[in-house]
Formats: sequence, structure tokens, C-alpha cells
Amino acid sequence: MAVSSLCADVECLVSAPVEIPDHGQEESWLAIVPSPPVLARKRGKCMTRRTGQNPKVRVGKRANGEKYFFFQYWIDVPGQEERKRQTEVLGLKSQMTKSEAERKKKEFVWRLELDSNEYHIPSTRTFADAVSHYRDIFAPRMLRPSTFSVADGHIKTHLEADWKDVPIEHINIDSVNEWIWKKRKQRLSWVTIKNILRTMQRVLSASSKDKKPPFSQNGLAIPERDKLQMKIDSRQKVSFSWAQAEQIAEHVSKLDGLGKARREQYATLFLLASASGLRFSELLALRVNDLDFGASTIRVEESSDQRSAGKIGPCKNATAYRTVLLHDLEGQKAMRRLKRFLGHATDSNALVFRSNRGGPLRATNILNQGLHPALEALKLEKAGMHAFRRGCNRRWELAGINPAVIRQQMGHTSSTMTALYTGEIPIAQVQAEFSSKFGNEIVVLENMENEAAA
Repeated sequence: MAVSSLCADVECLVSAPVEIPDHGQEESWLAIVPSPPVLARKRGKCMTRRTGQNPKVRVGKRANGEKYFFFQYWIDVPGQEERKRQTEVLGLKSQMTKSEAERKKKEFVWRLELDSNEYHIPSTRTFADAVSHYRDIFAPRMLRPSTFSVADGHIKTHLEADWKDVPIEHINIDSVNEWIWKKRKQRLSWVTIKNILRTMQRVLSASSKDKKPPFSQNGLAIPERDKLQMKIDSRQKVSFSWAQAEQIAEHVSKLDGLGKARREQYATLFLLASASGLRFSELLALRVNDLDFGASTIRVEESSDQRSAGKIGPCKNATAYRTVLLHDLEGQKAMRRLKRFLGHATDSNALVFRSNRGGPLRATNILNQGLHPALEALKLEKAGMHAFRRGCNRRWELAGINPAVIRQQMGHTSSTMTALYTGEIPIAQVQAEFSSKFGNEIVVLENMENEAAA
């Protein structure tokens, strides 16, 4: 079967010798080269696209009468159903024998690996095909609505315009590196670009057989100075200490323009965020029966999807399902404040922080009505709710809590992520830490040095 197919391919490639003019008239003589035969029934790549080419060495004649040896072969083109016929000139007939031309042809075909068992026929699929599979099949089955919403934003805004018709075979680290510099000219940050590329990798891997993306972000051509700046920026992210959280809560409880119930709700929310380290989405999904004031614990079993009007659903990942213990001084203060805020709640399934209609709160309202006005008034750096979470992580770490315990309390998937939350410790906290460890010794040494100097 393989031999007969191979012979059929050879017949497609071999025809009677023709006289071909020089390459300056290439377009005119290419028109006489017949297209490769295609079977009536197409199913992906047609049967003529198999390996095993053995084209004949032929003789061509230039306009000046000079004769030369050449052969023609077919190549598969990524993203196209039809193959392309190529011509390779082996040399002048006056300078080599036909046997030498034959050997040179075989060496050329061998280098192209056209006859190799490892030869890979390029796919006709484009990035648009991968996006279609991602949207219609992969995302509905595998992704949370909020995750898909972010990814679809990346696809529509940044990826489809540039990659839609690009064959998947052409998407590699070189083409990606060309693209990222185009985005840099549009003033996108490296962090944003890397997040977009993560979406691109997921789109491509979702529709591939081996479920692997065709490129790795380790090969991105990011200048070393920019890599360093990214790490510095990551270390300098805003983090609210417990003292700052108390200031914010105190100011919010006196804000004009908010009703008394809403002021108390926001103030309690900010203190609990700082004391527990819970994610914003987890705080907004807490129910009364998740709280155990006797044991000072909070059970996390749900989260609020702000991209779906606050819809309550599953948590971010497996480690997010946890019970957080609040046994330190800050945790005890927050739990007392929370108990006072709830009063005599009768509906154990009700949300702790809820709208007037009993539904989940909207994050934008909390930030615009409570947190941001308080930060501006207190002259604190503007940030979101995640700054409370980072501050809690840092406080526990400086208190000497075991890293494994912190990782579980925070709901992190790895110790690397937990370490990232520490960031650059403010000098005031560094001084306080030194004073708590060596305060008396420093005073004694300073007094001895002063006496010696006198």
C-alpha cells in the first residue's frame, strides 16, 4: 500500500522535461507547472500530502542557451490546504554530471527531512480556530465565569486583531517576541503583556493534542533592567498595617454622605480584612453560619464573583477552602467588632455583608464610597482591598508564625506566593522590630558610650 501510494506521488511530481527560462521570468513559467492532485473527498490534509518524494533530476535551459540541472518538489504550507511546488537548481550541466546532480538532489531532500518518519505535516488550523474551541468547548466546561471574562477581554482587545488568521504552526517564541514589542510601543506594561500571553498560552494548549503551549514565557525578550524594575515594583506594592486599618475604619465610621448602617458595615469589613487576610471575594461571600465566635474561626466555602454582579459561587482554588483562626490580638478585636455589628442575627444563612435587599455588596461601591475617600483624607497611598491581605500576611510573618500555617491561613497554593506577599517592609516596622528585640541593650550601650565620651 505504501509503495503504490509513493509511486502515485512520484507520478504527480514527474512529467516530461520542459524548457524553463531564467529566474527573472519565474512567474511566467510557474504557470505551466500543474497543481498537485487532490482527492475528491477532503478530510484535513489530502492523501497526496504523505512523505516519500523522489523527484527526477531534469534539465532546464536559460535564455542565453545555458543548460542546468534542476528538480521540483512539494512542500506543505501551514494554514493552507493546498501544497506549494518548489524548484531547486542543482548546477550547470557543463560543470557536473547527472550522477553528481542526482546525489546533490538526494542530499537536499534529506536535509529537508521530507522522507523522514519524523516529518510533521503542518496543520491548517489558525489561531481563530483555537479561539473558537476555547470559547465554545473549553471555557464553558473548565473555567469560572470570572476567569473566562478576563481571558475573553484579552482575546478581544489584544489577541484577535493581531493573531486571528495566523497559522498555529507559525506561533512560536520568535513571533511572540516581535509582537510584545509592538505592545510595548502601545505603552502596555510588561505585567499586562505577560497576563495576555498567559491567556494566549491557555487558548493554544486547550486545543492541542499534548495540551502544551507552543512557546514558554521564559524565552520572552524582556530587557534585564525591565525585569529588575518589575521585581522592585512587586516588592513595593501597597500594604496596610493593622494600625493603618484601624485608622481607616475609624475615619469611615464618621464619613459624611453614608448612612450609619453603611458606615458601620464598611468599617467592620476593613478591620476584618486586615485581621483575617481573606480575599475580597471571600469576605463578600461570608454567611453568618461561617462564623464561630466561641472558637474565633471563620470558615471559607464560597466567593463572590464581581464580574457576575457579585454572584456567590465556588472559591478560587482548592486551598481557598479553609478555616481561618483569629487568635491573635488583632483577630480578637476584629471578631468582637463583627459580633457587635451582627447583633442578634436570626438568619444563619444570610450574608454577613449584604445590600439592603440581602444580596452581595458590589466592590466598586465599597471602594468609591468608603476606602478611597478614607485613604485620601488620611493621606495614605491609594490601593484596593488586597492591601489589607498583604498587610495581614506580613504581620503574621513578622510575629514568627510558621510559614506553613501562614500559607494555609492565606489560602495560598505555594510558599512562593506567600513569600511574595511580604514585600518591602516599611522602615517604621523595621525599627519597631529591632526595638522589641534589642531595645534595652541598645539604650544601655548608648549610655555606656556617652559616659566614656564624657
